[in-house]
Parts: sequence; structure tokens; C-alpha cells
Amino acid sequence: MGGFVSRSPLKVFILFLPFYLMTSCTSGISFNYAKKFDVIVGNIDKIKPSGKKLAPLPAVYATVQEAIDAAPEESPTPFRIYISPGIYTEKLIITKNNVQLKGASASSTHIVFNDHAGKIGADGKPLTTAGSATLRIQAKDIVIENLTIENNFDYLVNDKLPDENPARIKDPQAVALFLDAPSDRTLIRNLTILGYQDSLFVDSGRSWFDKVFIAGNVDYIFGSGNALFTNSEIKTLARGKIKDPHGFITAPSTQITAPYGFTFLNCRLTRDKTVPDNSVALGRPWHPTRDFTDGRYADPYAVGKSVFINSWMDSHITNMGWYSMGGTQKDGTRKIFLPEDARFFEYKNKGPGATTRNNRRVLTHSEAELYTQYKILVDWQPNDI
Repeated sequence: MGGFVSRSPLKVFILFLPFYLMTSCTSGISFNYAKKFDVIVGNIDKIKPSGKKLAPLPAVYATVQEAIDAAPEESPTPFRIYISPGIYTEKLIITKNNVQLKGASASSTHIVFNDHAGKIGADGKPLTTAGSATLRIQAKDIVIENLTIENNFDYLVNDKLPDENPARIKDPQAVALFLDAPSDRTLIRNLTILGYQDSLFVDSGRSWFDKVFIAGNVDYIFGSGNALFTNSEIKTLARGKIKDPHGFITAPSTQITAPYGFTFLNCRLTRDKTVPDNSVALGRPWHPTRDFTDGRYADPYAVGKSVFINSWMDSHITNMGWYSMGGTQKDGTRKIFLPEDARFFEYKNKGPGATTRNNRRVLTHSEAELYTQYKILVDWQPNDI
């Protein structure tokens, strides 16, 4: 995941600008608009008065984390944070419920950090995949809108090194956004999520990603959560060297008792120009290694679910559609989990990558009717900021 080598984060964002993002924004925030928020991140000099000042301005913080920390421990109403245009090099965590982050636009407001799973943390231990995240959410009823979240670890440089090279980092997973327990009812809208391997880790609760742009190459949307993706662009990026397969879009670890995993409705699956035809799988079944009473091994109850409906697929998607994935058995040996043993389905997709084959299972019309926003999100139907 991660790095866009020798490029500034803002230039990188422009390179991967999604097809649906806003094309204009103001350099400041009007006084009247500022009153809509509880706190502001940025320079108070950027706030432009409009009319008579009838009330004091919200508190202004220099960093995003300071603004998040200012939220009350428990609030019955949303705590609204406006983030002014700029590049914020921060590693963030949200642990309080009912927090809303809103930037000026995804093209102008950028949160970025550089960590990876193998990096040694302050405790002398590797960060692990979870610890690499630029933004980690551990709370309920969170809204994030009009931002770019990036992990800019130099993935391509590392990926280019031969496997036997001692300088090669063995754990290059680098998460941009992590929805961790007890997250639930997370609304993500007009967001750009940039990384390479493991860009988006959705591992808890229900989340709705609407009009987002997600970039990566290996398992770049993964985890056990129930995530709905609508009207979004999912872009596969380059590798440091030729790989077969080139990459995998999803790696769900959905528990078998969960009816929904990753559901893509009306999305576009695109690619960097260097990504070959017939080289990227829609997904592979991830069985995370966990501790059980009788040992540590791949979770047999993690029967992943990914479903693509009414989406457009470029020709980088493999003819087979899906791929297998390995995991450790109880006796320590390696087992290959096959895609047909997971819950992978498609329905009425279009484009050169949406081929029809026996191994690419298709939902019936009645089955597809179960995949609506209201059924997937159940009793949670989020409102806008």
C-alpha cells in the first residue's frame, strides 16, 4: 500500500483524481459557514467575515487530532469539525462517538502519514497491519466527508526489490483508513483513500462508502465488516515489478453468520495504464490467523463475502474473476482456501472485465433484490452532515 514515490501528496492526489469529485473550492471559509461547525482546523486568518458578527467563532486548532480530542466524551448531537484546505501530516485516531470530519474538498484537504506493518514502533515491536493506519476509527456514528486520506509508504520502491534482497521490507502492508471495533454506522462520502497494499481495512460494524475513490493493488479493501460501496471508483494501481496475478481488489474475512460483507453497487473498477489485461482478481478469501482454545490457526468461520452489482469493470479483471488464498492450519501446515468455498457473487455487471463463466457465480434476480441500501444497513439510514 502506501507511497507515491518522489511525488508530493497533493500531486499524487491530482494524478488519481476521481471522476466524480468537486472541481472547485474556496481558499477560506465564510463566517456564516464557520458557525455550522463546533471547531475548525486551520488558520483563523482564512475565515472571511460575511455580514455582522453576531456570535463568536468556533475554536480553531492547529492539528486535526487536537480538534478530535476536543470532542465531548458523550454527545447526543454530532460534534462537527471543519478542516481547512491543506496537507496535514498526522496519524489520527477517533475514539469518541458522534464525531464528524468535513474538509473543504478531497482535492484540497489531505491527511497523510507514512507507516507500514513491519516498522518498529515505540514499544520495540512491529506496528502490524492495524498499527500502520493513517486514520483509525474506534467509535460509532462517525461521518467523514470531502477529504483525502493517504498512507504514503514507499511501496513501489520496496516492491521492486528482489525477494532475497536484505533491504526488502517483508511486511509492507500500509493502511490509509481502518474501521476498527467497536465502529458501527460509519458514513464516508466524497472521500479519496490512497494506498497500495491494504489501503482500506473495514473490520467492524456497518459502513457506507458513497462517491468515494479507493486506490491500491493488493487486497486493498479487506476485513470482516459490513461495507456498502455506492457510485464509487475502485482503481488498481501499478506494481514495482511484474507479478502474476497483479493484484486483488477485495480480501473479505466476513464471519459465516453475517449476511453481508462487501457490497458494490453502481461502481467503476478502473486501473492504472501499467496494469495488464486479465491480471486482477475481484477478491480472494481471507481467513485471518486467530487464537482459539485448541491452538492458533486460520479462522474457519471467516467465510468471506464480496458482491458486485450493476458495476462497470475494465479488462484488467481476470477471466476467472476470483482467486484463492492461503492460511495456516491447526497442525501448522498451509491450506489453500478456494474462491468457490467463499461467498463471491456478481449480478448485471458491464464492461470488458465483466465476462460470463461458470466459475463466476451470478445472483438470481430474486437474490439480487436482497442487496439494497435499506436491507444491507438494516435500521441505520444515515443523514448528510
